[in-house]
Amino acid sequence: MAWFDRRAGRAAVGREPAAEPTTAVVTDSAAAFPPAWVMGGGPAENVAVVPMPVIISGRHYGEGADNLLEPLAVALAEGAEVRTSRPSPGHFQSVYRRLEREGAKEIVSIHLSGRLSGTVDAARWAARTVSIPVHVVDSGTVGMAQGCGVAAAALALRAGATASEAADRAAVLCAGTSVLFYVPSLEQLRRGGRIGAAAGFFGALLAVKPLLVVRDGAIEPLEKVRTAARARQRLEELVREDLHRRPSGSVAAYHYFGNRSQAEVAAERAPDGADAVLTPLPAVLAAHTGLGVLAVALSDPLLTRRV
Repeated sequence: MAWFDRRAGRAAVGREPAAEPTTAVVTDSAAAFPPAWVMGGGPAENVAVVPMPVIISGRHYGEGADNLLEPLAVALAEGAEVRTSRPSPGHFQSVYRRLEREGAKEIVSIHLSGRLSGTVDAARWAARTVSIPVHVVDSGTVGMAQGCGVAAAALALRAGATASEAADRAAVLCAGTSVLFYVPSLEQLRRGGRIGAAAGFFGALLAVKPLLVVRDGAIEPLEKVRTAARARQRLEELVREDLHRRPSGSVAAYHYFGNRSQAEVAAERAPDGADAVLTPLPAVLAAHTGLGVLAVALSDPLLTRRV
């Protein structure tokens, strides 16, 4: 958290402390926040996170409410049926109304790409049913690329931005993010209908270690590599190339599922000047990528001198 404290301190120099924001921030669990980000003083402190449902062999689990990663790993290894769902509009409505009762005058609600999930549509429906303004943002991305946009909105509000300005800040930052990832197999993405153009690009799944990218809100093929070791190496190369185009202090968030040690090694090799963050892939995303995924979400710095 030292990087956040330093940057927040620099942004605050020369300005009066902002009043407590009266705008609440909402997201979904696909934002993949590391624990330190939601603790006291963290960039996503007080953000309301709506859990994404995961269905394992017909049983419904709620991300964050249940210990999901272990049963999910077992289910995937055994070939059991695993599905995901969006939160219901009623769930969003309940969260919005609770925040209003707690004093919120407006809400900024930022969610994973509408091309990957109907979550943002559920949020829009709920927004029309409450009495305070709700600014719903389709992040156009997922994972910590989405999470960085959410955190940027929360930080903007703390710095005195309006709800509309915070929503715009989230949208702009998310639009500039990158999500690159390697999966040992396309099978789970194929089952969930999430690979789209990648299916035709790779054809047969044998002997191919795919590198994928989130582009224009959807998962698309990037490169095909023949070995797992080379795929991870190439992913690191692409991450370095991306970060070299970004300013110092940009975020590199390393996601994993069942392969923490590989993510730790990759994060240790992040270029100097990048803020490397390690966080497991949420179950709602891991259900589609399968075990052994290594994903990196890249974002410009969360804070700007102007909001």
